[in-house]
Amino acid sequence: TRPYGIAFYPPGDKPQWVYVANSNSVVRFAYRDGDLKASGEPETIVSDIPSSHHWTRDIAFSPDGKTLYLSVGSGSNTAEGMGARPKGGVEEWARSAPLGATWGAEEGRADVLAFDPDGKNRRMVATGLRNCSGMTVQPATGALWCVVNERDELGDNVPFEYATAVKEGAFYGWPWYYIGDNEDPRHKGARPDLAGKVTVPDVLIQAHSAPLNIAFYEGGNFPADYKGDAFVTLHGSWNRNVRTGYKVVRLKFKDGKPTGEYEDFATGFVIADDAVWGRPVGVAVANDGSLILTEDGNGTIWRVTYGDGRS
Repeated sequence: TRPYGIAFYPPGDKPQWVYVANSNSVVRFAYRDGDLKASGEPETIVSDIPSSHHWTRDIAFSPDGKTLYLSVGSGSNTAEGMGARPKGGVEEWARSAPLGATWGAEEGRADVLAFDPDGKNRRMVATGLRNCSGMTVQPATGALWCVVNERDELGDNVPFEYATAVKEGAFYGWPWYYIGDNEDPRHKGARPDLAGKVTVPDVLIQAHSAPLNIAFYEGGNFPADYKGDAFVTLHGSWNRNVRTGYKVVRLKFKDGKPTGEYEDFATGFVIADDAVWGRPVGVAVANDGSLILTEDGNGTIWRVTYGDGRS
């Protein structure tokens, strides 16, 4: 059912399972090195995941293999179907729910969840992430990172999309705030209790770029200064007067920490104001150090290498 995320378990050289995130579940298949097709039926690990609207579910494992992370996007743009107040009122809800958790039709959404590898011990990692469509673990630090599509209909340049380390227990703003204490005017005055409690993301990306995936580079094919940096795919805007996105960018890191800067890496997908031939989606680093890119404008996969004449 709309499979999107994929992760091998346990992390490392000899995985025994391949996990796949459907829109409404996480399943796994038995796996051995070299398998090109499933040797058996899928086993459901996580079920009862809300699947409508933002349906891209990404998954990642912690470096020690003890935690399975799952991203669940919101069910609307700005929580239109959530309802004005939870049962018992906002104050009662806030006392018992994680910081910034949503209710009603948005309960259990716009967040990152964690499970044991067998799908048990469900818990909340972070909230207020409107659509964390791509996740990965930073090799240098073991930190979980995600790229987030922010809300629409606030103008061409508001709010920024972003890439960020996902901090345990953090609230990133959706739907009441964005990029810190900037209040969404459509929810003005609704949650004053959350003011000053919004975690500001690490790297801001131009509004409506639609970041979909992220991968850190630790390969040996690119020049040495690429090591530790991250690549992010920008699928491209649909609701902006001037196009943005439709490219792959490189996020700069120094000593394992983001500088906040990013630069173009792969461009050329836009051919006119009203025409593009490619929309980047997935990014991964192959064992030989090459970069693998997917795009769904034509359904192609690209391999990018350095210095062998085939880049």
